[in-house]
Amino acid sequence: ATYSGISIKVQFVGGADTYTMAQLSGGQKTMVALCLIFAIQRCDPAPFYIFDEIDANLDAAHRASLAKMIERQAAETDVSGEDRPPTQFITTTFRPELIHTGDKFYGVTHRNKASSIRAVEKSEALRIITESESRMRQHAAVS
Repeated sequence: ATYSGISIKVQFVGGADTYTMAQLSGGQKTMVALCLIFAIQRCDPAPFYIFDEIDANLDAAHRASLAKMIERQAAETDVSGEDRPPTQFITTTFRPELIHTGDKFYGVTHRNKASSIRAVEKSEALRIITESESRMRQHAAVS
C-alpha cells in the first residue's frame, strides 16, 4: 500500500528493529492502527466509537489486552484519576475476550434471509461465541 504524505515506522517493545507498515502482519497492523486511535482518543475524545471485528486478526493475548484497553478508555477517569467524559465503545466480535469486559450484549441471528437482534446476558453472549467458534473449527476440519 502507498500512503501519500505519511510514513509510519514501528518498533515493538523489546525489539531493536523498526518496520514499515508494509512489513507488518495483519495483527500487527491492527495493533498499530488501534494505538493511533487510542492516542487520538486520549487527546481529543469522541463520545463513542464503533468497531467491527477489530479483534479478528489478533491472537488471544492481544485480544485480552485490547479488551482491557477499551475498558480503561471507556472509564470516567483517566490513568491519573482525573475526571473525563465517558466514552462508549460498540464492538462486534466472534471471540470471547471482548465479551468479558463488556457491559451490554446483543445477539444477532439470521434466519430465512432476515436478521434479528435482541438483548442477551453475558453468559448467553459467551455461549453464542463458543458455539460459533466450535462450528467454524468443525467447518475448517471438513474443508
